[in-house]
Amino acid sequence: MSAGFQRARRPEQIEERRTAILTAARELLADRPVADISLRELSHRVGLAKSNVLRYFDSREAVFLEVLDSAWTAWLDELEEALGDPAPAEPGFAREERVAGTIATSLAGQRLLCELISSMAPVLERNISLDFARSFKRRATANTERLGALVRVHVTELSPGAARHFALGVVVLVSGSWPYANPTAAVAAAAAELGGQPGFAAGLGEGLTNLLAGLVARRR
Repeated sequence: MSAGFQRARRPEQIEERRTAILTAARELLADRPVADISLRELSHRVGLAKSNVLRYFDSREAVFLEVLDSAWTAWLDELEEALGDPAPAEPGFAREERVAGTIATSLAGQRLLCELISSMAPVLERNISLDFARSFKRRATANTERLGALVRVHVTELSPGAARHFALGVVVLVSGSWPYANPTAAVAAAAAELGGQPGFAAGLGEGLTNLLAGLVARRR
């Protein structure tokens, strides 16, 4: 592969090469979790040597963090539409349950995003350069800030700090609940023998409702 490699020099060529690598990463993620995808397999899919892939990205992990960032941004666009306009006053914590449930249901339809969020801190952020870490964390912070702002439109009592705490809580709860809700066949069979466990959307919705209601209650 490297014998016929032509280094991309113009900005548009570099962007085309990066896009091809990200597309290959997405295709591989459609079939298996990120932990099972090696840099060798990724480079083979895009038709480059491993060293040539690393000309465009710091590492295998950096490639998947870029995919995560684009998936995260796209999800926020969809979530804003799913949340719709603020509803009139609702009794009790019905509003918090509705907002949290909408977020959980929306995330349940985002397998790629949930897979990458669950791998972000324990795997993907462990092998990136300082420069890339700065860039990615700025974008991740912008995404969490936007999520908090979307929630504040519907839950107006939240301060910016409380909304930020909730948005970070979404990331933390997805990180833990996604692997738990997608066990190996042996673990799933053992869990079924013990009565099973709540599905991802239901469990996440309950956790987010409790977090959001708690933050609101503390403001009253």
